[in-house]
Amino acid sequence: MLTNVYELRKMTEGALTFLDDQRITVNNPNKIRESIIDSLVYESVFNQNAEVKEKARSLIHQIANSLSARPASIQELYSAIGRGEVSGFTVPAVNIRGITYEVARAMFRVAKRNNIGPFVFEIAKSEIGYTEQRPSEYAACVLAAAIKENYSGPVFIQGDHFQFNAKKFAQDPEKEINSIKSLIKEAIEAKFYNIDIDSSTLVDLNKPTIEEQQRDNFKQAADMTAFIRELEPEGITISVGGEIGEVGGKNSTPEEFRAYMNGYLMELKKQKEGISPISKISVQTGSSHGGVVLPDGTVAQVKIDFGVLESISKIAREEYGMAGAVQHGASTLPEELFDKFPKVGTAEIHLATGFQNLLFDIFPKDFREEIYDYLRKNMADEKKPDMTDEQFIYKTRKKAFGPFKQQMWNLGRSWIEIAQRELERRFEFLFLKLNVQNTREIVEKYIKS
Repeated sequence: MLTNVYELRKMTEGALTFLDDQRITVNNPNKIRESIIDSLVYESVFNQNAEVKEKARSLIHQIANSLSARPASIQELYSAIGRGEVSGFTVPAVNIRGITYEVARAMFRVAKRNNIGPFVFEIAKSEIGYTEQRPSEYAACVLAAAIKENYSGPVFIQGDHFQFNAKKFAQDPEKEINSIKSLIKEAIEAKFYNIDIDSSTLVDLNKPTIEEQQRDNFKQAADMTAFIRELEPEGITISVGGEIGEVGGKNSTPEEFRAYMNGYLMELKKQKEGISPISKISVQTGSSHGGVVLPDGTVAQVKIDFGVLESISKIAREEYGMAGAVQHGASTLPEELFDKFPKVGTAEIHLATGFQNLLFDIFPKDFREEIYDYLRKNMADEKKPDMTDEQFIYKTRKKAFGPFKQQMWNLGRSWIEIAQRELERRFEFLFLKLNVQNTREIVEKYIKS
């Protein structure tokens, strides 16, 4: 580990010229890609000196900008979909929980090989916690991967499920609201230009009318949209998403969507005239995050209601000018379902646990068992009486990404290359099913910032 910023600068000697504290010139991109970026991103994640860590992250952003890999909002593409100018594909959004730099590299490779334009790197509020990845770290890892893979163009980084805690909101609404606002501010400062507000946890199905059931949901979504618009950088309209059905709950309906949107737009207008609204809506279709785990640790087959996606996406585009509906909890679904999402007009699909499972399946056996022993000792209070050991491990192993983060990064180049090959195969299969190949020119047409 480097001990000071001077050593950090010396590490980049010959590849960068420092004009001042905020500006650099890239003299040797090949040298950066060959070795420097690997060291720079490692320092940005693991260095214990806060000044060195922050400077490494800043340098990654500056290098990426110089090499035309820029954080961007997907808003204008989604607006074009809402106007009916673009259609036929579903945008993949991937939650990376561990070894983020290496996993992102695999995504960039697949995107370059298949001329893919819209693909999103995201991390949820809960994942930020248990994977020990703050937004600034996550963004630095993704941009470093773009640099390493010689990727130029817009890089879509998204805050997924910036979710209200219903119990905390009921006890102290202002405190919970300020907590979400603090995370939004942190994310935007890290150049997350796509943010999904999840206030669907506040829906109360015991209320007598659909509008009343959705009221806290649409009011908080509107307030957070207005807050985001106050913070967004000049020239960038952050893509904001809303949610009407908590994933794992009852399936969403067109009536709920209209009640939410009409209330949301009315609340947004109270804030200020002309505020850009949400560009997409997450719905519940029968899936759940991580899938339904059976006693033997396998994932049960789930029936997705594609009618929900199709009807709400159609209403979203035709009545509200939005891109459409978003599918969550999809990475563990049967492979034969994925080409159906573009066919019913699904705007975006969120993928996470399937890639986590892939990594755990190929971790060295001794390392995997070390993780499982840790979970049995340290997460025992999360094991319900009716859970088998297999169910417990499957449900809790995502929480090992934080405590074992550095060990995962240090598994060695040969293992990383095996993991990347497997990830690339999976990314490529799913992305082609979602029909995003040969879409780069479409993105270049609409995304200018």
